[in-house]
Order: sequence, then structure tokens, then C-alpha cells
Amino acid sequence: QVQLVESGGGLVQAGGSLRLSCAASGGTFTDYGVGWFRQAPGKDREFVGAISWTGGSTNYAGSVKGRFTISRDNAKNTVYLQMNSLKPEDTAVYYCAAVRYGSRWYVHQYEYDFWGQGTQVTVSS
Repeated sequence: QVQLVESGGGLVQAGGSLRLSCAASGGTFTDYGVGWFRQAPGKDREFVGAISWTGGSTNYAGSVKGRFTISRDNAKNTVYLQMNSLKPEDTAVYYCAAVRYGSRWYVHQYEYDFWGQGTQVTVSS
């Protein structure tokens, strides 16, 4: 059983940056692919990006490609979501999720077994 805890959310002005962290415990972290999702008020949860369990490849939603970067530090059991050039429409609760041997192509919520509690990101205009 893997436990995930997100951190790093907050309030930032448009054009600014934030780095979210997803810290994992309770499993062999190197076996897990990790995805990031977000949910804005009144909207469905949507895929943001994912990193494969090997750590060698990533995949991003079109709306964040070129602005967001996912990386992992297996020594720290942590995956990061670096968010640059933030826009007001990036405002949402951000969640990380994990699945064993997950691919970067896992873009659906049902493909993930473990979820964090979420962290709020608010981008002001």
C-alpha cells in the first residue's frame, strides 16, 4: 500500500511559478508510475501529466505542455511538478496518483490505484 502526500501549493500571480511535491511511502517507489491531475471548481478532474515508473519518459496534457515539467527523485521517494508561466485557468486542486509499473500514457483516473489528498493552487490575474 502506497501513501501519497502532496505539498507546495499556494497563491501565485499569473506568470509566476510553483513546484509541487508528491512524497510517497509504504511501497517500492521505483516500481510506480505517477500521474498528476487537477480539478477546478465545478469541473471534472483532468489529467495534467505523468512520469513512467522507469523515470525515463513523461507525457503532458496539451494545456500545460511547455510550461509544466514532471521529474522524480527516487532517493527521496518524491515526484515533482514544476509549473511555470502559470495562468488563472491553472487554478485547481492538484492531485498526484500512483500505479505499479505505470506508463507515461496512463491518462485516466481509473488507471491509478493510489491517490494523495490534493493541494490547492490559486493563480491570480
